[in-house]
Amino acid sequence: MPRDLAYPKEGGNTVHRLSQRARYDLRTIHSIINDTAVLHVSFNAADSDQGPFPAILPMIGQMGSFSHPSADLDDTLDCYLHGYVTSRLMRTAREDQGEGLPVTIAATKCDGFVLSLTPFSHSYNYRSAVLFGYATPVDNVEEKLWAMRLITESVIDGRWEQSRTPPESGELSSTTILRVRIVSGSGKIRDGEPHDDKKDLERTDVTSKVWTGVIPVWETLGAPIASENNRVEGIPDHIRSFIDKVNDQNQAYAQEATRDA
Repeated sequence: MPRDLAYPKEGGNTVHRLSQRARYDLRTIHSIINDTAVLHVSFNAADSDQGPFPAILPMIGQMGSFSHPSADLDDTLDCYLHGYVTSRLMRTAREDQGEGLPVTIAATKCDGFVLSLTPFSHSYNYRSAVLFGYATPVDNVEEKLWAMRLITESVIDGRWEQSRTPPESGELSSTTILRVRIVSGSGKIRDGEPHDDKKDLERTDVTSKVWTGVIPVWETLGAPIASENNRVEGIPDHIRSFIDKVNDQNQAYAQEATRDA
């Protein structure tokens, strides 16, 4: 039975604007992070040449627990991030002498364009999540390999076993895995139909000429295109099944999100 664990509402993670859309339960927030192909990670670099501005990087990441690999999305999890060993984020995290480099991780999914009677009332259907935590490099080889597999499998199910593994020593040494210990987080979700003001809904001159509704939006994986060096006949089953599963799930969610609960 799913548990109702949640991130505590504190000053930094509490949603104030349209607070009825806020989510604090771990399952919802972790699901949004894991379903987002590109996360955006922000941090402050002490040796930065960009003045007072924080750095923000697009990265691949995934929620998980090395100490409890069978942990579910509603459990306390870390966020593992993958990057090149000499990148500024990785170097800054390794140089940090405290409990880890403070980072903020953001993820957003767009599920629909909401078209209302007035431009002011237009909106998106969306899912968003923000996590706050402390990043430290993973030095344990076993945990590093586990995290690399976790992240690889988040790209395509079964890909780790269907590729040349384990990584060679040069590949391991050129890759840094950051483990982000999450201390706080929140999510925000908008779904449903347009919500127009009563004064506009009562104007037949407006309602008779302005179409309202939702255009569902979902990510679609296209047909695989083989590389020039590919020597495998046909498309492997693990790729076909993954494409079908993701496309069906994305379409179903976006279409269901067009209606008010």
